[in-house]
Amino acid sequence: MSTPLLMVASVSKRFGGVQALSDVGLSIQPGQVHGLIGPNGAGKTTFFNVITGLVPSDQGRFELAGQAYRPTAVHKVAQAGIARTFQNIRLFAEMSALDNVRVGRHVRTRVSWWHAIVRSRAFVREEEQITCDAMALLEFVGLAHKAKQTARTLSYGDQRRLEIARALATEPKLLALDEPAAGMNATEKVQLRALIERIRDQGRAVLLIEHDVKLVMGLCDHVTVLDQGKLIASGQPAQVQQDPAVIAAYLGSAHQPA
Repeated sequence: MSTPLLMVASVSKRFGGVQALSDVGLSIQPGQVHGLIGPNGAGKTTFFNVITGLVPSDQGRFELAGQAYRPTAVHKVAQAGIARTFQNIRLFAEMSALDNVRVGRHVRTRVSWWHAIVRSRAFVREEEQITCDAMALLEFVGLAHKAKQTARTLSYGDQRRLEIARALATEPKLLALDEPAAGMNATEKVQLRALIERIRDQGRAVLLIEHDVKLVMGLCDHVTVLDQGKLIASGQPAQVQQDPAVIAAYLGSAHQPA
C-alpha cells in the first residue's frame, strides 16, 4: 500500500473533566473518500477539529504526505494542504460567489503586499489569474452562471457547493467536509455525491463527517467509527456495517446482516 496522504495516531483530548478523545487515529490514502461516523457525542467533531487545526490536541502524531505536521492553526493547516468546510455555512454573505472563491485562492498568492499597494504589473497579472481560476472552480461545482450573485441569495444547496469551491481554491491535498449533506433534500444530496466523486476522480482525498449513513456507505472507500471518544471500527463500508460494535453503538439492528 502507498504512503498515506494523512496519518493521524494516538490523539487524545480532554475538556475539563470530559475525555473527548482517547488514543484515536486514522489513515487516509491519496484519492480516497474516507468517512468518519458515530453517534452524537462520539467525538467526531472534536477529532475533525483537531485534524484541521481548530482545536489543539493534548497528544498525537500527525503526518501529511509522509511529512510531520502540527495542526496548530487553521491557516497553517490550509497552507500545508488541508482545506475544510463547516457544518454551519460560513460564506461571506454580501460578497459575490466569485469573490468568495477568490478569497480562498489568495492562500496561494505569491506577490507581496507592496505589489498590492502599488498595483504592480505582477499584482494585476496574478489577480487576473485568480479570477480565471475562481471561475473554473465555479464551473466545476456548477455555479459559473451564478458568479455575480451574492452568496446570501443562493439556495442552500448552492451555498454548500460554493463553500466546497472556496475550499478547493486553496489547492488542498485533502478536502475535509463537515456534514455537507445536512439540511439538503434528496436531489441536492445526489448532486453533492456526484461532486465529491468528481473531486476524488481528480486524485484528491476527502474526509467526510456525515450522519446520512446511506450516503456514507455508498460513497466512501473507507469508514472510521468512533463511540464515546474511542475508535471502535475502521474498514471498508461493507465490513463496518457488519461489525457488532458498530451495530450496537450506531447503526442499530435494522442494519444487522441477515
